[in-house]
Amino acid sequence: MKVVRYQKNGETFYGKLEDEEVFPIEGDIFGDFKLRLQSIKREEVKLLAPINPPNIIAIGLNYRKHAEESGLGYPEKPVIFLKATSSVIGPEDKIIIPPIAPDEVDYEAELTIVIGKKAKNVEIEEAEDYIFGYTCSNDVSARDCQLRLDQQWARGKSFDTFCPLGPWVETALAEPNHCRIMSRLNGKIMQDSNTSDLIFGTKELLSYCSKNFTLYPGTVIMTGTPKGVGFARKPAVFLKPGDMIEIEIEGIGKLINEVVS
Repeated sequence: MKVVRYQKNGETFYGKLEDEEVFPIEGDIFGDFKLRLQSIKREEVKLLAPINPPNIIAIGLNYRKHAEESGLGYPEKPVIFLKATSSVIGPEDKIIIPPIAPDEVDYEAELTIVIGKKAKNVEIEEAEDYIFGYTCSNDVSARDCQLRLDQQWARGKSFDTFCPLGPWVETALAEPNHCRIMSRLNGKIMQDSNTSDLIFGTKELLSYCSKNFTLYPGTVIMTGTPKGVGFARKPAVFLKPGDMIEIEIEGIGKLINEVVS
Protein backbone atom coordinates (compact mmCIF):
# COMPACT_ATOMS: atom_id res chain seq x y z
CA MET A 1 0.00 0.00 0.00
CA LYS A 2 1.20 3.49 -0.85
CA VAL A 3 0.51 5.75 2.12
CA VAL A 4 0.53 9.47 1.36
CA ARG A 5 0.20 12.53 3.53
CA TYR A 6 -1.54 15.34 1.73
CA GLN A 7 -3.04 18.77 2.08
CA LYS A 8 -6.48 19.80 0.86
CA ASN A 9 -8.29 23.03 1.66
CA GLY A 10 -5.63 23.91 4.20
CA GLU A 11 -6.00 20.68 6.18
CA THR A 12 -3.62 17.72 6.39
CA PHE A 13 -4.68 14.09 5.99
CA TYR A 14 -3.28 10.63 5.36
CA GLY A 15 -4.49 8.51 2.48
CA LYS A 16 -3.89 5.49 0.30
CA LEU A 17 -2.77 6.25 -3.27
CA GLU A 18 -4.05 3.89 -5.92
CA ASP A 19 -4.29 4.52 -9.69
CA GLU A 20 -3.92 8.29 -9.24
CA GLU A 21 -6.78 8.30 -6.74
CA VAL A 22 -6.33 9.11 -3.05
CA PHE A 23 -8.53 7.24 -0.58
CA PRO A 24 -8.59 9.16 2.73
CA ILE A 25 -7.56 7.28 5.86
CA GLU A 26 -9.53 7.67 9.08
CA GLY A 27 -7.82 6.75 12.33
CA ASP A 28 -4.22 6.06 13.29
CA ILE A 29 -2.00 4.87 10.45
CA PHE A 30 0.19 3.13 13.05
CA GLY A 31 -2.80 1.49 14.71
CA ASP A 32 -6.46 1.10 13.81
CA PHE A 33 -7.62 2.88 10.68
CA LYS A 34 -10.05 2.49 7.83
CA LEU A 35 -10.19 3.71 4.25
CA ARG A 36 -13.00 5.88 3.01
CA LEU A 37 -14.64 4.55 -0.13
CA GLN A 38 -14.94 7.96 -1.78
CA SER A 39 -11.64 8.96 -3.36
CA ILE A 40 -10.02 12.24 -4.40
CA LYS A 41 -8.17 12.75 -7.66
CA ARG A 42 -4.41 12.92 -7.14
CA GLU A 43 -4.11 16.29 -8.92
CA GLU A 44 -6.58 17.87 -6.49
CA VAL A 45 -4.26 17.58 -3.50
CA LYS A 46 -0.74 18.66 -2.56
CA LEU A 47 1.50 15.78 -1.50
CA LEU A 48 3.47 16.48 1.66
CA ALA A 49 6.32 14.51 3.17
CA PRO A 50 4.58 11.17 3.77
CA ILE A 51 5.54 11.18 7.42
CA ASN A 52 6.16 13.88 10.03
CA PRO A 53 8.99 12.16 11.90
CA PRO A 54 9.62 12.68 15.62
CA ASN A 55 13.29 11.88 14.90
CA ILE A 56 15.49 11.55 11.83
CA ILE A 57 18.28 9.03 12.32
CA ALA A 58 20.78 8.88 9.48
CA ILE A 59 23.55 6.43 8.68
CA GLY A 60 26.84 7.40 7.07
CA LEU A 61 29.26 5.34 4.95
CA ASN A 62 26.88 2.39 4.63
CA TYR A 63 27.50 1.41 0.99
CA ARG A 64 30.78 -0.33 0.28
CA LYS A 65 31.55 1.60 -2.90
CA HIS A 66 30.59 4.94 -1.32
CA ALA A 67 32.93 4.28 1.62
CA GLU A 68 35.65 3.59 -0.96
CA GLU A 69 34.98 6.75 -2.99
CA SER A 70 35.04 8.79 0.24
CA GLY A 71 38.55 7.48 0.95
CA LEU A 72 37.48 5.84 4.19
CA GLY A 73 37.44 2.23 5.29
CA TYR A 74 34.33 0.18 6.00
CA PRO A 75 32.90 1.02 9.43
CA GLU A 76 32.86 -1.74 12.04
CA LYS A 77 29.47 -0.56 13.28
CA PRO A 78 26.86 1.85 11.87
CA VAL A 79 27.94 5.50 11.72
CA ILE A 80 25.00 7.42 13.16
CA PHE A 81 24.16 11.11 12.89
CA LEU A 82 20.93 13.08 13.26
CA LYS A 83 19.18 15.56 10.99
CA ALA A 84 16.91 18.28 12.33
CA THR A 85 13.21 17.55 11.83
CA SER A 86 12.85 21.13 10.54
CA SER A 87 14.79 20.03 7.44
CA VAL A 88 11.92 17.82 6.18
CA ILE A 89 10.13 18.71 2.94
CA GLY A 90 7.85 16.78 0.62
CA PRO A 91 7.92 15.67 -3.01
CA GLU A 92 6.37 18.90 -4.29
CA ASP A 93 8.63 21.25 -2.31
CA LYS A 94 11.84 23.02 -3.26
CA ILE A 95 15.35 22.54 -1.89
CA ILE A 96 16.64 25.98 -0.88
CA ILE A 97 20.35 26.73 -1.19
CA PRO A 98 21.27 28.38 2.14
CA PRO A 99 22.82 31.86 1.70
CA ILE A 100 25.28 31.14 4.53
CA ALA A 101 26.62 28.02 2.79
CA PRO A 102 25.70 28.12 -0.92
CA ASP A 103 28.73 26.65 -2.66
CA GLU A 104 28.96 22.91 -1.90
CA VAL A 105 25.41 21.59 -1.54
CA ASP A 106 25.34 17.90 -2.45
CA TYR A 107 22.71 15.21 -3.06
CA GLU A 108 22.47 11.71 -1.55
CA ALA A 109 19.90 9.12 -2.68
CA GLU A 110 18.76 7.01 0.27
CA LEU A 111 16.33 4.22 1.12
CA THR A 112 14.57 5.21 4.33
CA ILE A 113 12.88 3.00 6.93
CA VAL A 114 9.70 4.24 8.61
CA ILE A 115 9.15 2.84 12.10
CA GLY A 116 5.66 1.51 12.77
CA LYS A 117 5.61 0.94 16.51
CA LYS A 118 7.69 1.80 19.56
CA ALA A 119 10.97 -0.09 19.40
CA LYS A 120 13.61 -0.54 22.07
CA ASN A 121 16.30 -3.22 22.29
CA VAL A 122 14.95 -5.07 19.25
CA GLU A 123 16.85 -8.10 17.97
CA ILE A 124 17.57 -8.47 14.25
CA GLU A 125 15.17 -11.39 13.85
CA GLU A 126 12.36 -9.26 15.35
CA ALA A 127 13.09 -6.09 13.38
CA GLU A 128 10.62 -6.59 10.53
CA ASP A 129 7.72 -6.45 13.00
CA TYR A 130 8.61 -2.83 13.75
CA ILE A 131 8.83 -1.57 10.15
CA PHE A 132 5.82 0.31 8.84
CA GLY A 133 7.30 0.74 5.38
CA TYR A 134 9.92 2.46 3.26
CA THR A 135 10.25 5.74 1.40
CA CYS A 136 12.79 7.61 -0.74
CA SER A 137 14.88 10.38 0.75
CA ASN A 138 17.60 12.81 -0.23
CA ASP A 139 20.20 13.50 2.44
CA VAL A 140 21.09 16.96 1.12
CA SER A 141 24.43 18.04 2.58
CA ALA A 142 26.47 21.24 2.67
CA ARG A 143 29.87 19.62 2.28
CA ASP A 144 31.94 22.64 3.30
CA CYS A 145 30.13 22.77 6.65
CA GLN A 146 30.16 19.00 7.05
CA LEU A 147 33.75 18.26 6.09
CA ARG A 148 35.82 21.41 6.68
CA LEU A 149 34.19 24.27 8.54
CA ASP A 150 32.58 22.43 11.45
CA GLN A 151 33.80 19.67 13.72
CA GLN A 152 30.58 17.66 13.41
CA TRP A 153 27.87 17.11 10.80
CA ALA A 154 24.75 18.59 12.37
CA ARG A 155 24.69 21.96 10.60
CA GLY A 156 25.78 20.70 7.19
CA LYS A 157 23.05 18.05 7.20
CA SER A 158 20.21 20.04 8.76
CA PHE A 159 19.59 23.27 6.90
CA ASP A 160 15.92 23.90 6.17
CA THR A 161 14.73 21.77 3.18
CA PHE A 162 17.73 19.41 3.41
CA CYS A 163 15.59 16.31 4.02
CA PRO A 164 13.19 15.62 1.14
CA LEU A 165 11.03 12.55 1.84
CA GLY A 166 8.50 10.78 -0.38
CA PRO A 167 6.58 10.61 -2.48
CA TRP A 168 4.83 8.05 -0.25
CA VAL A 169 5.52 5.24 2.20
CA GLU A 170 5.45 1.83 0.51
CA THR A 171 4.29 -0.70 3.10
CA ALA A 172 4.86 -3.75 0.90
CA LEU A 173 8.43 -3.41 -0.40
CA ALA A 174 9.38 -7.02 -1.08
CA GLU A 175 13.19 -6.81 -1.15
CA PRO A 176 14.45 -3.72 0.71
CA ASN A 177 17.98 -5.13 0.76
CA HIS A 178 18.00 -5.88 -2.95
CA CYS A 179 16.50 -3.00 -4.95
CA ARG A 180 17.95 -0.59 -7.47
CA ILE A 181 18.60 2.93 -6.16
CA MET A 182 19.39 5.90 -8.40
CA SER A 183 19.75 9.66 -8.46
CA ARG A 184 19.44 11.87 -11.53
CA LEU A 185 20.52 15.48 -11.77
CA ASN A 186 18.75 17.33 -14.58
CA GLY A 187 18.03 13.97 -16.17
CA LYS A 188 21.61 12.68 -15.95
CA ILE A 189 22.22 9.56 -13.87
CA MET A 190 24.59 10.37 -11.00
CA GLN A 191 24.12 7.36 -8.70
CA ASP A 192 23.12 3.90 -9.88
CA SER A 193 23.49 1.12 -7.38
CA ASN A 194 21.61 -1.55 -5.47
CA THR A 195 20.80 -1.82 -1.78
CA SER A 196 22.58 -5.17 -1.85
CA ASP A 197 25.75 -3.03 -1.53
CA LEU A 198 24.67 -1.94 1.97
CA ILE A 199 27.21 -2.80 4.65
CA PHE A 200 24.49 -2.96 7.32
CA GLY A 201 21.05 -4.04 6.09
CA THR A 202 17.72 -2.59 7.11
CA LYS A 203 17.02 -5.06 9.94
CA GLU A 204 20.54 -4.69 11.33
CA LEU A 205 20.17 -0.91 11.35
CA LEU A 206 16.81 -0.96 13.09
CA SER A 207 18.10 -3.36 15.73
CA TYR A 208 21.29 -1.39 16.33
CA CYS A 209 19.52 1.98 16.49
CA SER A 210 16.90 0.60 18.90
CA LYS A 211 19.66 -0.43 21.28
CA ASN A 212 20.84 3.18 21.41
CA PHE A 213 17.58 5.14 21.18
CA THR A 214 13.87 4.52 21.64
CA LEU A 215 12.36 4.51 18.15
CA TYR A 216 8.86 5.98 18.20
CA PRO A 217 6.25 5.41 15.47
CA GLY A 218 7.05 7.64 12.51
CA THR A 219 10.78 7.80 13.25
CA VAL A 220 12.77 7.48 10.04
CA ILE A 221 16.13 5.79 9.57
CA MET A 222 17.98 6.95 6.47
CA THR A 223 20.13 3.99 5.50
CA GLY A 224 23.01 5.69 3.68
CA THR A 225 23.86 6.62 0.11
CA PRO A 226 25.63 4.75 -2.70
CA LYS A 227 28.60 5.77 -4.83
CA GLY A 228 28.32 8.79 -7.11
CA VAL A 229 27.80 11.76 -4.79
CA GLY A 230 28.86 15.16 -6.03
CA PHE A 231 31.82 15.96 -3.79
CA ALA A 232 33.62 12.72 -4.73
CA ARG A 233 33.48 13.45 -8.47
CA LYS A 234 36.32 14.97 -10.42
CA PRO A 235 35.47 17.74 -10.98
CA ALA A 236 33.01 17.99 -8.08
CA VAL A 237 29.33 18.52 -8.90
CA PHE A 238 27.15 20.55 -6.54
CA LEU A 239 23.51 21.59 -6.63
CA LYS A 240 22.65 25.03 -7.95
CA PRO A 241 19.46 27.03 -8.46
CA GLY A 242 17.40 25.69 -11.36
CA ASP A 243 18.53 22.08 -10.92
CA MET A 244 16.10 19.18 -10.68
CA ILE A 245 17.26 16.32 -8.47
CA GLU A 246 15.45 13.00 -8.65
CA ILE A 247 15.75 9.98 -6.36
CA GLU A 248 14.32 6.69 -7.64
CA ILE A 249 14.12 3.41 -5.72
CA GLU A 250 12.84 0.21 -7.28
CA GLY A 251 9.55 -0.84 -5.74
CA ILE A 252 8.83 2.59 -4.26
CA GLY A 253 8.87 5.40 -6.83
CA LYS A 254 10.48 8.75 -7.60
CA LEU A 255 11.16 11.73 -5.34
CA ILE A 256 11.73 14.86 -7.42
CA ASN A 257 12.66 18.30 -6.06
CA GLU A 258 13.65 21.55 -7.71
CA VAL A 259 16.60 23.51 -6.33
CA VAL A 260 16.19 27.25 -5.76
CA SER A 261 18.18 30.10 -4.23
